[in-house]
Amino acid sequence: MIIIEKLTKVYGEVRAVKKLNLEVYSGEIFGFLGPNGAGKTTTLRILTTLTKPTSGCVWIKGFDVITQPLQVKGEFGVVQQHLSLDRELTVWENMELHARLHHIGGVERRRRIAELLDYVELSQYANQIVENLSGGMKRRLMIARALIHRPKLLFLDEPTVGLDAQTRRRLWELIRRMNLDGATVFLTTHYIEEAEALCHRVGIIYQGQLIALGSPLELRQQVGMTTVETLSDNKDPDYHYFSDRAAATAYVQSLPPEVKTITTRDSNLEDVFVELTGRKVGDD
Repeated sequence: MIIIEKLTKVYGEVRAVKKLNLEVYSGEIFGFLGPNGAGKTTTLRILTTLTKPTSGCVWIKGFDVITQPLQVKGEFGVVQQHLSLDRELTVWENMELHARLHHIGGVERRRRIAELLDYVELSQYANQIVENLSGGMKRRLMIARALIHRPKLLFLDEPTVGLDAQTRRRLWELIRRMNLDGATVFLTTHYIEEAEALCHRVGIIYQGQLIALGSPLELRQQVGMTTVETLSDNKDPDYHYFSDRAAATAYVQSLPPEVKTITTRDSNLEDVFVELTGRKVGDD
């Protein structure tokens, strides 16, 4: 679905993306994980034709993003991180406007809007002014709007940022359903739990470079499936990784008495990131 070769973007003295190579397969949910400022949004802007790269090549469904932007735009839908709805229009009017921009005819337009509002469970709010909707409803409306022209590829840029846990999980269910219905999803996020819950594969980006790529399970196996956190007086926590619980338990039993706090748990993608960079995903 997506091929990226040696993609680089430079802003003045800042190299936001550095020789990125990546392939995203048709039918998968691909997670692009990294802290704020890692290069996620810059990469997404290039993929969606909003920003031109300094160098490198990108293809979406065989179309060159740089030289064939009009063809590329017909292949994807995008849900931006920041709300881009017309807040003074109703839910239906927002959908109507977007459908007209895609030159969808009257009968098909009305049928498609009704179908999508039902799909994202907003039918009963069709005549509501967008300003009066909750944050989760606005996100669902943005997804419905992005699907109006039946794209096979959907870009989601931090789709659940600022949402409460219950609303976030409801949106996850919608993303899974879209994927089961045939959509390839490219998701940027800095939420570890989100990447682990949704994504078939994850690419971890840090300071503009792809530092790890694989399924959540494969990435965890690289550092170890079990994590032991230890805390001694006046010291930062130490993290140790083991292939299984038995090895972790043996290590815990060997620890000296001055270790005050010991936590044994399953490893996660945060551990992978910390091991690779020495920092947490949430760090700026």
